[in-house]
Amino acid sequence: MPSEVVDNNIAKISGLVDDAPSLSYSIYGEGFYAFNVRIKRTSGSFDIIPAVVSDRLVDEKFVLPGRFIYIEGQFRSHNVQGETRSQLKLMVFARKVILFDEKNEPVEFSAAFADESGDYYNADCGDNANALPQITPDMNEIMLDGFICKQPVFRITPLKREIADMLIAVNRPYNKSDYIPCICWGRNARFCGKRAIGERVKIRGRIQSRVYVKKFPDGREEERTAFEVSISGIETVAAQ
Repeated sequence: MPSEVVDNNIAKISGLVDDAPSLSYSIYGEGFYAFNVRIKRTSGSFDIIPAVVSDRLVDEKFVLPGRFIYIEGQFRSHNVQGETRSQLKLMVFARKVILFDEKNEPVEFSAAFADESGDYYNADCGDNANALPQITPDMNEIMLDGFICKQPVFRITPLKREIADMLIAVNRPYNKSDYIPCICWGRNARFCGKRAIGERVKIRGRIQSRVYVKKFPDGREEERTAFEVSISGIETVAAQ
């Protein structure tokens, strides 16, 4: 398994299971179940982050709403074709799951699983593969190493806040890539605004959900949720 699978896209989240898992898709008899994880921010508000877990990692019947869960994996994207256009869907794809039972005792699940190619490999790596990671409530950490694939947009809001939006492509095996929207503020925003398409960047931050209202030409309004990486640190990587 290429080392970049582990190193260039690492997401770690912990929170409460927000809803019952539902079957998202199957590959060669292996089911992948989708549900949301509710993670509290320091401000007191919440991020509702979608996750996908293989039934080879954990029996979905144990993933109950209100249970505390830790997931380590990758923040992935895929396109879903709608009636008029395709829509980018994002989720945390689990490689390791630690689910806390009704006695608040951790139950760890980490085993072989398939990716979209149908090829299996083991999620455990290294001598300390079975060591319980340091878990804190409402953990929300992500590290990405990818390439800018859309010109960053820098802007200043009416309240004089500096913001930049950026889309990066993170490679994974079998000629696939994940396209991850990112947002940053202040000094990081000014830095991102000067970047160019094709530059390689390393990012650390958190995954956030954001509710907005989509307005249509006929006057209709629809509430939607966007997911993105809120950048706390970013650096460029020199071409080799």
